[in-house]
Amino acid sequence: MSEQFGHLPPLNALRVFEVVARHLNFRLAAAELGVTQSAVAQQIRGLESDLGLKLFERQSRGLALTESGRGYSLSVRRAFELIADATQGLRPAPLHLTLSVTPTFASKWLIPRLPDFSTRHPQIDLRILASERLSSFHNDGVDMAVRYGRPPFGPGLHDELLLEQAIVAVVSPALIERFGTPGDLQALARYPLLHDAHNLWPRFLDLLFPEALQASARNVRFNQTSLAIEAAIAGQGIALANRFFVARDIQAGRLIDPFGAVLQDERGFYLLSPRRVRQHAPFALVRDWLLEQARDPRQ
Repeated sequence: MSEQFGHLPPLNALRVFEVVARHLNFRLAAAELGVTQSAVAQQIRGLESDLGLKLFERQSRGLALTESGRGYSLSVRRAFELIADATQGLRPAPLHLTLSVTPTFASKWLIPRLPDFSTRHPQIDLRILASERLSSFHNDGVDMAVRYGRPPFGPGLHDELLLEQAIVAVVSPALIERFGTPGDLQALARYPLLHDAHNLWPRFLDLLFPEALQASARNVRFNQTSLAIEAAIAGQGIALANRFFVARDIQAGRLIDPFGAVLQDERGFYLLSPRRVRQHAPFALVRDWLLEQARDPRQ
């Protein structure tokens, strides 16, 4: 190797030179390298001695590259970039997948489960895109989406039911203590009703009290279900939500289902994907994990 490349300076000295040439400051170079300033200065002196020329001019305000040092620094930097590129090429390309979901699905169902996914599939870079808008699988680089509705969702899309839409009412224990159990319309009228964009309270009240007029309760409206759920946890009223989104809050005692009634809907949360997927390996792992989580009886 020595005959092929001739005499080469120590690689560590070249690395120190590249860092000092970028910072033109021994202190900053030492901080980046995690060594002392004296060690940096010693490496530079040794390199200059080995090359037989000055690489830096010591000036009152710091360092300046000599003409030789300036040209040498560009060549050394390119050489390190080539080594870095060659090293990166030896490593397998990371598996990544972009999953588009609604904000409520992300915050109330997906995010609490992500530690399990990361533990089981550390090799996959899962990118979450939370938006109410149905992202473009092609233009936005989305591989998979979860959306609320019912099939068909569009030409060329494959759909699988992930979570059924099963609506329950939830309220904080503190509000029950304050207003009493909302067992009839008169008691319910004491509670603010927290609405979301789905506007399901009329149907839910008809399920509870089919022969009665609608309750004349106070109403607070949110554009996202997750906000209505958080408001219910904060004791601001009764919210309606998919039971899968509030299961953990009920188990933890943050919320109570005061009625025990479930409003079923023909729509649901579907897993959507193009019929021709880009990355089969991560796609299959993420799909199987999502379906497994959705079928978990501990929801």
